[in-house]
Amino acid sequence: MSDLIKKGAAELATLIASGEVSSREVTQAHLDQIERVDGAINAFLYVDAEGALAQAELADKARGNGSSSALNGVPLALKDVLTQKGIPTTCGSKILEGWRPPYDATVVTKLKNAGVVILGKTNMDEFAMGSSTENSAYGPTRNPWDVQRIPGGSGGGSAAALAAFEAPLAIGTDTGGSIRQPAAVTGTVGVKPTYGGVSRYGLVAFSSSLDQAGPCARTVLDTALLHQIIAGHDPKDATSINAPVPDVVAAAKSADVKGMKIGVVQELSGDGYEKGVADRFAESLAILESLGAEIVEVSCPNFKFALGAYYLIAPSEASSNLARFDAMRYGLRVGDDGARSAEEVMSMTREVGFGSEVKRRIILGTYALSAGYYDAFYGSAQKVRTLITQDFSQAYQKVDVLVSPTTPTVAFKIGEKSDDPIAMYLNDVATIPVNLAGVASMSLPAGLSEGLPVGFQIIAPAMKDDRLYRVGGALERELHKQWNGPLTNQAPNLVGQ
Repeated sequence: MSDLIKKGAAELATLIASGEVSSREVTQAHLDQIERVDGAINAFLYVDAEGALAQAELADKARGNGSSSALNGVPLALKDVLTQKGIPTTCGSKILEGWRPPYDATVVTKLKNAGVVILGKTNMDEFAMGSSTENSAYGPTRNPWDVQRIPGGSGGGSAAALAAFEAPLAIGTDTGGSIRQPAAVTGTVGVKPTYGGVSRYGLVAFSSSLDQAGPCARTVLDTALLHQIIAGHDPKDATSINAPVPDVVAAAKSADVKGMKIGVVQELSGDGYEKGVADRFAESLAILESLGAEIVEVSCPNFKFALGAYYLIAPSEASSNLARFDAMRYGLRVGDDGARSAEEVMSMTREVGFGSEVKRRIILGTYALSAGYYDAFYGSAQKVRTLITQDFSQAYQKVDVLVSPTTPTVAFKIGEKSDDPIAMYLNDVATIPVNLAGVASMSLPAGLSEGLPVGFQIIAPAMKDDRLYRVGGALERELHKQWNGPLTNQAPNLVGQ
């Protein structure tokens, strides 16, 4: 096994920039690691080895020309919900099997322009609907810490690829926790940027008012470097914020919390969290306090309604967005023998092409939007969303950031909650309020409980994403002293070690 795969993105970028190693060597080392371990993990749905090596050659030429970026030549795993020209994009669904987009998502364009090498597309819950990556039409992804357990969802493939050293960087998307929850249970770092801070052009929509692409890595600095590349205004995205990107890299490097007020959300702690999760959270708070931060208790009373509001808003938007998959324009087509009507072909295709969780949410959303029920369900959920946003605004008058455990538990076993949708949905109880309000959030490793990773969540006001990295960097620095480096490097039985 090459030593290169254990190095972080920042270190690899420095080695490549100095000419000590080539991007091709680094890329090949990660392709070899994918070949070695992904049969056990199933993090990747598609590996573009030839394309990745070609991109690496271009990155090496850019270095030679003196035109390279901060992450030039560093490999990355891309969640299969973002389009990449000519590369299969399935969103983890049979209904898009074989579709090769004719265009790049803006995030992909920015990655290519920065010389970042895209290794391939990662597994996910179908159309990002799930918390475990068990809902993929192409089989579940497994957690490298314990292959009998889930890697979180919907972006379990991206997080597992990081934890298994198959890539030093990844892109995820977060609609209700789909970056942060996988980061928490795999011992990696994941950031959900401010809504509108990273372009959604080319991100196949689940819930348009909630979806947000974001950076994932094994350290806070690596995540910041990736964030800096993919963020910024995009005229192709009507929801994109036309404002300067906060200097997240400088914040990650400063890692200074002295004088900051950090709010502990009462409604996102206490009962319902496993003891090991609660203990690691308390220890992290103590570290931040020892570094000069002031810890303040904050109440956000409407957060208790967030789960219910989310599971009306997100399915409602999904029922509208997924209507485009009609067997008429692209993707799967079933029963088109010339004798059936378009409606029959559409019905047969959607029956075969969509999985059970997607069908469940389409039905829920269609019902919530139907005549006579719109005001009672979808309309009421939007009012709750406003109240949650107001809770955040009031909290930020008292504190600089809010914190909580990222998930109530560590990774559970595959199949353990498959038959209980409500138990599955409760995994996102701490992450969903962030998406409803459109604010920024990070999950970073806080240690282990019974040998499995625990996540610490930081929440910052809109367009104050740099605060995530300031606090996260400070906490990580102290924890790395205890662990002698990133948490993933410490696991004795981690797949990929």
